[in-house]
Amino acid sequence: MTERAWQDLVVGDRMAVDKEFAQQVTDSQFSRQEWGLIMTAVEFEIENPSDDEQARIVADTSKVEQVMPELENIRNQMNSMAGAGGGGGEQGGGGGVFDSVKDALGLGGGGGGVDQDRVDAASRLAQEYASELQQRLESQGKWAKVREAAGN
Repeated sequence: MTERAWQDLVVGDRMAVDKEFAQQVTDSQFSRQEWGLIMTAVEFEIENPSDDEQARIVADTSKVEQVMPELENIRNQMNSMAGAGGGGGEQGGGGGVFDSVKDALGLGGGGGGVDQDRVDAASRLAQEYASELQQRLESQGKWAKVREAAGN
């Protein structure tokens, strides 16, 4: 219950950070749609909420790997739409779907499923987001109140 209490306090700040963070997403390997999906798999926690010096927001990205097959579907759909004007676009899109299904089942011939580099990149970006959120809370004078709510 306390986990939810502090998160309720930062809803407006999250929206502001989302806007401010848009450039980092643009500069990353992820599209906005992919980033939105990644964020559904990320949970934020406050480590050491009662310690002024050690308290920090961290991104729990343990579930990000679970959305990676869907990220590939998004990428394949975007590539399909971009190449739909060409004669081979449709065939390539169909192969992409089959490849995604095979990869999700661990039957893909390429890397055997999830691209760990993309998982790591998503995790790093999510932690950058967490750091920006904490910086915003500190600059707005809300950090102590949020930590207190997380610690109760």
